[in-house]
Amino acid sequence: MASVREVTVRDAVIDLLRRFDMTSVFANPGSTELPLFRNFPEEFRYVLGLQEATCVGMADGYAQATRNAAFINLHSAAGVGNAMGNLFTAFKNRTPLIVTAGQQARAILPYDPFLASREATELPKPYVKWSIEPARAQDVPLAIAHGYYLAMTPPRGPVFISIPADDWDRPAEFVPVRQVAQDMRPDPVTLAQIGDLLDAAERPVFVVGAAVDRAGAFDEAVKLAERHNARVFAAPMSGRCSFPEDHRLFAGFLPAMREKIVALLAGSDLVFAIGAPAFTYHVEGFGPHVPEGATLCQLIDDPSTAAWTPVGVAAIGGVRLGLIDLLARAAPRARSAPPRREPAPRAQPSRPLSTAYVLQTLAEMRAPDSIIVEEAPSARAAMQSHLPILRSGGFYTMDSGGLGYGLPAAVGVALAKPGAQVIGVIGDGSSLYSIQGLWSAAQLRLPICFVILNNRRYAALQDFAPVFGFGANEPVQGTDLPDLDFVAISQGMGCAATRAADAESLRAALAEALASQGPRLVEVVVA
Repeated sequence: MASVREVTVRDAVIDLLRRFDMTSVFANPGSTELPLFRNFPEEFRYVLGLQEATCVGMADGYAQATRNAAFINLHSAAGVGNAMGNLFTAFKNRTPLIVTAGQQARAILPYDPFLASREATELPKPYVKWSIEPARAQDVPLAIAHGYYLAMTPPRGPVFISIPADDWDRPAEFVPVRQVAQDMRPDPVTLAQIGDLLDAAERPVFVVGAAVDRAGAFDEAVKLAERHNARVFAAPMSGRCSFPEDHRLFAGFLPAMREKIVALLAGSDLVFAIGAPAFTYHVEGFGPHVPEGATLCQLIDDPSTAAWTPVGVAAIGGVRLGLIDLLARAAPRARSAPPRREPAPRAQPSRPLSTAYVLQTLAEMRAPDSIIVEEAPSARAAMQSHLPILRSGGFYTMDSGGLGYGLPAAVGVALAKPGAQVIGVIGDGSSLYSIQGLWSAAQLRLPICFVILNNRRYAALQDFAPVFGFGANEPVQGTDLPDLDFVAISQGMGCAATRAADAESLRAALAEALASQGPRLVEVVVA
């Protein structure tokens, strides 16, 4: 009689990943990780990144676009260190990630072996929701299951599991997959209080954040705004589009400065922050957090965010469930519609081109259901005026302010959305943090249009310098980026590329890139 093969840790983990629908593994290989990939299942996909930050960026985009956790395998201490910039971004993006890292064999850990990670569970903190190195090899599958449920529970985020190299062949048991609720209804009493305040308000204003789109509550936010004829602002530094930017009630984007936020919200008697911090600030500010005479309410899925909100009433729980409950209330009295947002004047061609003109042209040429992945901080104001986002799931950027996310995230989004037109709008400085993502896009033959806005500088820092006391013509050290050839860099990574410097060449390059069946990079020389 044939003997029954013993179930190993590898068997149990592969089984879990299959049942959690996490069959794409984003990874950069190292010696301590190799045992996981012996007899790698044919239906699994190994997505190779040439540097660990690229792996995390790709996985982040993929997880956000699929609305499911993504699986990452990193090398021990050095690999996790390389990944930390984008792990910080994933934490701020509230992206569910199962991050595993190799560790040296248990038997030699007492001898401080080569490639061992000392205090492995401490290394990624505080930018993971949970971190563990299981006490026994047979506990590894349970740890991954535990991590998955935590990562998927709002506020979602990455978890970290350190796995010694000799654990994978140890005996283990299959782990049952359970149904774990991923959303909680906000407290009905607090929600009713917010509903009463909304109904009584004369001039309500909504501030919508990334959690609206993450929760699948885009349509509910629109319905509630229309019911109350409320002006709607996008929250400062929001990484998703949570309201159609061509809607009659859309009022624009709040900056990350206290006094400017209060000025833009002036005249309102109720401010309702939905799926957003109230508020994200970038520089020190003074005075009140909301206009005089206004009440602040908040619906948020993150208790820690609600805890530091400075004033007002906060309901904690699922954003979509909370909006559904508010929509179930009796219709409020009719209010007159607020004035519409003034459209930005059309940008005109110039030499060199303005960023506004480039983004306006892209808006005219892209498909209506295209997906924009952006990491061009100095271009954001022009983008908000000339490249409107109109649909749920149509926009991704980093909530963190850290660079290196956008280019690989576009790769992950394209993997998650086959057939979609994915456009990466990336700054020249930003692109170089994870430029290796071009190689992955080329190897995977993904139809991504990468638009590199080359202004030959870290423009965001130069533009921001006056806030910190720099004079009008005072140089800002370390912010010039001359002599970079993105066409050559892209071609060296196997990704076709072209350069545009005027209106005619821009349209020709974009038309070719947007119609391409593989990745193409368009370097645009901008003022």
